[in-house]
Amino acid sequence: MPEGAEAFEKPLVSGPVSAPDAEGRPRRVTRRFPLFTRDTARPEGGGRAAPGDAPAPARQWPMLAVLGLVALGLLLTALDVFRVGCILIGVALLVGAALRWLLPGVGMLAVRSRFTDIVTYGVLGAAIVLLALMAQPSPWLQIPFLKDTLHFTVSS
Repeated sequence: MPEGAEAFEKPLVSGPVSAPDAEGRPRRVTRRFPLFTRDTARPEGGGRAAPGDAPAPARQWPMLAVLGLVALGLLLTALDVFRVGCILIGVALLVGAALRWLLPGVGMLAVRSRFTDIVTYGVLGAAIVLLALMAQPSPWLQIPFLKDTLHFTVSS
């Protein structure tokens, strides 16, 4: 018998999901997902944003840019510039959505699928910006039907 022929006689893995390859290691032969997952796949676009020989901060620059804007917004909020700080936090999330849409690899900014990340960052960023613009006292943005809705729902 030629070398390696024993691997074909004694399969290491049996069942419909996987079968051994030429060296006897299990491999998938069907497109079905296994019953039990042992690892999670990296999200689409979750690769490095810079080459592997670049230093770690350069490889994760999209995430660091968004975190830097959020940190600046939190600092402004702590320094009693509440509205501008909150707007900056919302803008940071909108920038994260734009980076996720435009760049093929964004490093750790990719958490889920591209579509889910864009929708999540976009909706949360827009909501934070709108709420910061409508915050009291003296809101920068007034939506007329909201006041009527409040009077309709809370009647005393």
